[in-house]
Amino acid sequence: MIISHKHRFIFLKTHKTAGTSIEIALSKICGELDSITPISPIDDQKRKALSFRSNQNTKIPAKYYEFKDVNHLFFNQKKKHFQRHMNAKSIKNNVSSKIWDEYFKFTIERNPYDRITSLFYWRGGFEKFDSVAHFLNTTRKYGLLTNDKYMIDGKLAIDKVYQYENLEFMMQDLTKRFNLNEPLKLPTYRAKSSTREEEDYRKVLDDKSIKWIQKYYKDIFERFNYKL
Repeated sequence: MIISHKHRFIFLKTHKTAGTSIEIALSKICGELDSITPISPIDDQKRKALSFRSNQNTKIPAKYYEFKDVNHLFFNQKKKHFQRHMNAKSIKNNVSSKIWDEYFKFTIERNPYDRITSLFYWRGGFEKFDSVAHFLNTTRKYGLLTNDKYMIDGKLAIDKVYQYENLEFMMQDLTKRFNLNEPLKLPTYRAKSSTREEEDYRKVLDDKSIKWIQKYYKDIFERFNYKL
């Protein structure tokens, strides 16, 4: 997740949608006051090798603390920080209304069939699970749903949801929106790209997993017209 005061945007990071690669690309244009949440050590090494900004300014000002945050600070000596996969509601509650209302807020969505397949391999694939249906029925649900990241009370809470299937358009559009002197580009290094064995999700998904995905992601299928 990135909050850029330099370019007046908030990037909300969803799971398995090239979010880390997008963060690396955006880190290049961030300023010293911008908030950039951590990524994995390996990915951060690649980012630093490009001389881009690393994680910075993640502490949340005390004025946004709730009672539970004060208790956590008092008993555990831990301050509140912006998190990498923070959802829209949490971000909104921890920035000023001016920032939330005026900054360009965006994220990425992906065909649920393809995204679940990617998540399946990332969590262990066939070495750990008998099938995708087995994975869906036994794994923790964190990361399975993405629209909770950009919805608040069932309504779209951000300005733009780009699609993973057209990242090139996203880069071009952001370049224009931020009035950049040179095109914004994804790094040639593909973050977290070494775990997927089969690219065609149709060869991986079984009937049970397809029905589960269709039910669980009904809103996303309707909003973006994704197909099997």
